[in-house]
Order: sequence, then structure tokens, then C-alpha cells
Amino acid sequence: MTAPEGRGIAGRHDTFRILHVSTGNVCRSPITERLTRHALVDRLGDPLSGGLIVESAGTWGHEGAPMEANAEVVLADFGADATGFVGRELLDEHVIRADLVLTATRDHRAQVISMGHSAGLRTFTLKEFTRLVRAIDPATLPDAREEGVVERARALVRAAAALRGWLLAPTAEADEVYDPYGAPITFFRSVGDEISQALDPVMTALTGVHAQR
Repeated sequence: MTAPEGRGIAGRHDTFRILHVSTGNVCRSPITERLTRHALVDRLGDPLSGGLIVESAGTWGHEGAPMEANAEVVLADFGADATGFVGRELLDEHVIRADLVLTATRDHRAQVISMGHSAGLRTFTLKEFTRLVRAIDPATLPDAREEGVVERARALVRAAAALRGWLLAPTAEADEVYDPYGAPITFFRSVGDEISQALDPVMTALTGVHAQR
């Protein structure tokens, strides 16, 4: 059996695939996916030209479902594009192809790692990864202008994985993004703000470029 195209454990070396994971793939992970894409466009213009691919799935994903209406409102608040989104259930092939898996909670992280595919060193909760990235000296990473964004992103994941056992969360809840499913728009917006704030240093570290707006 041939492994699906990707970099996670086999495949292409000129792309870097980021996979966001939550439960239903209709609230948190769609927001995170589209805010990530929005942030990358802001920094790179066209992230695909840099080899970055961003997608999402759910551990109990609503296959083929649209994102929640309140999630679309949150994305509109940030000027991010919600069009064309389709929910997916997390499959082995998604984990195999991913170079970095960012989950909403520790339970999601555990579920991804339990699927195997050598996922442990490239799977983090979003907030965990943010905490680790903040501790990494950008000068120790490859220069994206010289070696490319993909090489810089791979080095960032390796550095974060090496720090994981040394830089622990102050509380267990510090690494969680709670589920807004069924909640009012005010809670969705607070979750959107939480995700955006966690993504900003990650996107800067991945690309070597600060937010332009």
C-alpha cells in the first residue's frame, strides 16, 4: 500500500501540511483553519507558493457538513474567508500526510496520537504549540527567504517537540480551547479571539514574517 502524498511519514518534501483537529469539524477547527489561512495570506500573499497547505478534520466529524453559522460570523469579524468549507471526519490518511497537527484539546491530541503513524512528535494542542513556540529563538530557525518556509516550518516543529517535556502548562486547562457548539455568538467570538491570539505567534514563527495589518 502506498502512503498518501504528504510529508508526515512519507511523500513530498516541498510542502508542509498543517492539520487542525476538533470534535465535529464545524466550530473550532474550521475557525482555526480559516484564520490560519488568513494569517498566512497576510504574511506571504499566497501560502501555496511557499508550500504551506492548511486543512482540518474532526474526531467525530460531521462529514460533508457546513461550518456552524456563528463560526462564519466569527470569521467575517476577522475578514477571513468561510466559503467552500466542508466538514470531514478525521482519517488515517489525514494524519499520515500532516507535518503539524494542532488540536483544540488534550483529548483530541491523545486521539490523534493513538492513531499511530508516528504522530506523537508532530501533534500538539494549539495553545501548547503557542507556548513552546514563544520559547524558541527565531534566530535558531532557517531563514525562510534563503531556505524556504517549508524548511523553517519543519525546524520549528522539531524545536517545539524537543521543548515539550521542559516547558509545561501552568494548568491543564491552559492548553484547552473549549467547544462553543450551541453557544451564543458572544461565546463564539471569545473563542475566535482566543484562537487568533494563539495563532499569531505561531504564524510569525512559521513564516518569519510579522502580521502586516
